[in-house]
Amino acid sequence: MPDSQNKKTAVLAMCGKGGVGKTSLSATIVKILSSNPANKVLAIDADPAVGLSTALGIDVTKTVDDIRNELIRRVESGKSTDKTEMLSMLDYEMFSALEEHKNIAFLAIGRPETEGCYCQVNHILKDLIASMANNFDYVVIDGEAGIEQVNRRVMEKVTHLILVSDASRKGINVAQTIKKVSDDVVDYEKAGLILNRLRNAEERDKLLIPPELDCLGWIPEDETIRSFDIEGKSILEIDESPAIAAVENCLNVMFS
Repeated sequence: MPDSQNKKTAVLAMCGKGGVGKTSLSATIVKILSSNPANKVLAIDADPAVGLSTALGIDVTKTVDDIRNELIRRVESGKSTDKTEMLSMLDYEMFSALEEHKNIAFLAIGRPETEGCYCQVNHILKDLIASMANNFDYVVIDGEAGIEQVNRRVMEKVTHLILVSDASRKGINVAQTIKKVSDDVVDYEKAGLILNRLRNAEERDKLLIPPELDCLGWIPEDETIRSFDIEGKSILEIDESPAIAAVENCLNVMFS
């Protein structure tokens, strides 16, 4: 992986079919990147279920959508807010929503409560997230199934798109579809596929990977991570495991 010195922010977005282990993989990547104390890492939970906070052992007190919904309520109630005042308020609220743990900062996007289009609010929030991200060496985004909501609600620029699948044909097909859509809507620099929770190398060899999916490697089913998931314990507390070593190898391929 590249040194954190003299480089631009690397933005990694995790996408794939639901249930393939994106959240645990995102938390593992945050653990690996933050193991170097010189790295500043921003973890963004873009899944409304906010599962990444549990995987990292971080409590969420405020989400981006809490801020968005409150601003919309102010506008709809007729409270006057000029642009300068709104920008100042949003900037303060966004930084207050950051949860920090050593060299990791965490931001949850949340779930929108208000229907309808509030394009100005959405654009401002995306600009603030992008501006905030520039203060970090790495940004890891745990997204929903596709890339569209990351592009629409979080940020438009993703440097590294990580597609995640299990051994199922459906999972690989979804990853292939996301890649095709991303080629049109996302300005990424590199994309790669990680095969998650495989039993062994023989299972990997049986899989038919579409040629347009650059496979970074495969992650073995790991009892330690599985037990941490079941117990709701932070993956940051795991010392070492086969899965963590395999994820680190995948990252080295991605950044090579």
